[in-house]
Amino acid sequence: MTFSRRAFLSASAGLTLAPWLGARARAATLPRDADVVVIGAGAAGIAAARRIQAAGRRVILLEASAQIGGRCATDSSTFDVPLDLGARWLHTPETNALVKLARGAGIDVAPSPPSQKLRIGRRNARAAETEDLLATFVRATRAIDEAARRGDSSCAAALPKDLGDWGVTVDFALGAYATGKDLKDLSVVDQSRAEDRAISVATRQGLGAVMTKLGESVPVALSTSATRIIWSGRDIGVETSAGRVAARAIIVTVSSNVLSAGAIKFAPELPKRQLDAAAKLTLGSYDRIALELKGNPLGLGRDELMIEQSSNSRTGALFANIGGSSLCTVDVAGSFGRSLAAQGEAAMTGFATEWLTKLFGNDVKNAVQRSKVTRWDTSPFILGAMSAASPGGQFARRVLAEPMGNLFIAGEATHETLWGTVDGAWQTGERAADAALKKIGAAKEPDVEPKPAKKQRRRVPQSSEAGGLGAN
Repeated sequence: MTFSRRAFLSASAGLTLAPWLGARARAATLPRDADVVVIGAGAAGIAAARRIQAAGRRVILLEASAQIGGRCATDSSTFDVPLDLGARWLHTPETNALVKLARGAGIDVAPSPPSQKLRIGRRNARAAETEDLLATFVRATRAIDEAARRGDSSCAAALPKDLGDWGVTVDFALGAYATGKDLKDLSVVDQSRAEDRAISVATRQGLGAVMTKLGESVPVALSTSATRIIWSGRDIGVETSAGRVAARAIIVTVSSNVLSAGAIKFAPELPKRQLDAAAKLTLGSYDRIALELKGNPLGLGRDELMIEQSSNSRTGALFANIGGSSLCTVDVAGSFGRSLAAQGEAAMTGFATEWLTKLFGNDVKNAVQRSKVTRWDTSPFILGAMSAASPGGQFARRVLAEPMGNLFIAGEATHETLWGTVDGAWQTGERAADAALKKIGAAKEPDVEPKPAKKQRRRVPQSSEAGGLGAN
């Protein structure tokens, strides 16, 4: 029995992150000055740089790592198929500019997984059991929506008390798996306002390949850390590990955790309002354990997703037989995922193997051939997974995006409804670029992806006489 896509996958469509392992971008020499300096070559940074460049302004993209892509990272060498270590999905392809850009860059866009399964012990759930879980999901999300209308509390506090055997599963699917945080640490308003994220497409080459392609046209200084940003007065610029770049405007796209950690100094210091906002949007924990399993000991089909009816937080989400291969991944997240990742690679691989053995039998242990894990919390350039607003903190997304003179902050954490997605990050990069261009002026009109036309309301002609029909 499969889940409906809306009930299960829409809860798990956020960014999942992993260490860098993508193709190198074309490195640029660090210039002495630029119209706009963009810091961070993830989706938001690439989007911003492309928009600035299209407007005829000089731009340089600074990246502390040796590769571009940010939280879109693809490993194309360890296994027989590309493995998205980072973001895995793009949403709503009919309106998503990234899908069009990916296809235009020669990337193969493929449908999302055909089915999702629920495991109860060593068997698949029966139809009635699956329907019971879906009904519980509906009750939980309605309770979160109702609580959001009363104020901004935690999602856990909003849940009905009688979820029974499905309580832990709901917490995992709507909390850790969807956002990297347990429900007790999540804002009901943030969850309620999130746009529907029906998963529609993935890419055969991986989203890391997409970002590499889209970043080819912009100048990128790799392995170049921004150490100090001067964003006010006459001497605006960015000090880096390779020298200083003068600028007229600066766009910062680093994660909320990096911003809060103080790795980049600001002169003057960032306003307390923005720092407090970043602190309310800390990153959750989300890691991926990849196992190559010879002979399909799980007995699952191509690209099948599975969760279990769990009794405690030691659980995960399985993505089996990726692209028809023998590669499977187990995703762990939230407080359990964070503690597991802190124990190291052996502990993570051991958990995934034992968890699959518990659900599918002892053949799993002998089938493991190659493995790989991510430990994103320890990556100095991200320090976690996707942003998740703490109870009472949903407003912080709007605050963090507020322009500050010639300084602009972008990234998925600044999107009020598409936070945690590549789509949202891309949109905020373009939004920040437009704000910067408005500040300094564009040399030419940038090429902008057309937005889908809104359905026009039919209007009734007005009478020429007083008191005639008005427009609907």
